[in-house]
Amino acid sequence: MNAPVPPRPPGIAGRIASAFIGSRLTPLVVIASVLLGIGAVLLLPREEEPQIVVPMVDVFVQPGQSMAIIRFKVGEDEEKSIVRLNQKLYANLDLVPPGATPPLVKPRSIDDVPILALTLSSGRHDPFTLRRIASQLQDQIKTVPDVSEVKVIGGQRRQLRVILDPVRMAARGVAPAFLAQLLGQANRQLQAGSFASGNREFLVSTGGFLRNADDVGGVVAGVSGGRPVYLRDVARIVDGPEEPADYVFFGLGAAARAGGPAVSPAVTLSIAKRKGTNAIDVADKVLAKVEGLRGTFLPGDVTLTVTRNYGETAAEKSNELLLHMLIAVISVSVLIWITLGLREAGIVATAIPVTLALTLTVFYLTGYTLNRVTLFA
Repeated sequence: MNAPVPPRPPGIAGRIASAFIGSRLTPLVVIASVLLGIGAVLLLPREEEPQIVVPMVDVFVQPGQSMAIIRFKVGEDEEKSIVRLNQKLYANLDLVPPGATPPLVKPRSIDDVPILALTLSSGRHDPFTLRRIASQLQDQIKTVPDVSEVKVIGGQRRQLRVILDPVRMAARGVAPAFLAQLLGQANRQLQAGSFASGNREFLVSTGGFLRNADDVGGVVAGVSGGRPVYLRDVARIVDGPEEPADYVFFGLGAAARAGGPAVSPAVTLSIAKRKGTNAIDVADKVLAKVEGLRGTFLPGDVTLTVTRNYGETAAEKSNELLLHMLIAVISVSVLIWITLGLREAGIVATAIPVTLALTLTVFYLTGYTLNRVTLFA
């Protein structure tokens, strides 16, 4: 007759489970874990795109605007790679041709993707006026906390054009090639030094920037007959929009436009947020800021349309995934209750939410954001 086999001692997991089964602190730990998870859901930044590292940078060289795209190996530390790249570039500056600027390294980031796009359209204003309105809004939106970058897309920039008159230039002996260099020198401001007065120091600067057509026309282009020749004497100065490089229009469907124009000139403001911030909060702050500017910086005859709002979609997707997780827990608990019993179903209905709550708490403590990737994980 064989002797009964003695039970094996429990392992680490068994000892931990035994300690919690008989402990009076277990209900408090469960409640605290659930509360921490709820707090993490409320405090975690929500965004559309996950915080992935983009392993590439752009290197720009001017004039001529040459660009090189450098890709790093996957898994390399981004900051260390950029530092090594800068060291390599500056170690070879002797190879840069004369007249070219030092290379400008601009890293790429997932946060460069705009979370908000605001389109300004109007049937009464031309693209030049719309861009000027958008530029004023751009300066105001940049003051919103956690906004990293605001870009204006479309429209026509302001441009001062100098249209030379060959007959007048020949009569006054002014060479065209000399004027480009002359304008560059006139449109410059330099620090000339400083002087002290009492306990205060004053900085002295020379020169100034050309701000309008009168400033450009007042540049001395040469001397003829002992008298100065101004640029307005040999050229026509035009202050207005630049030549269009692209055309941007905004239109609505027949049901939405209610008899209005099918398409109208448009300009779009794209807004990007800072890393690790809540896309929902940033989008709401920007929209509230823009609404407060109606009637001042935003005329009443300009239509503002939100053409992209990742804050809204991030909230919808995260709430939808959290709802599906809750439905899954309830479904599994009901299935176990039907097949195994009420006690087993209660264990599952408690263990899964506590585990998810602690997971979200760890997300918050380690700096993760709430997005589709982390929620699926």
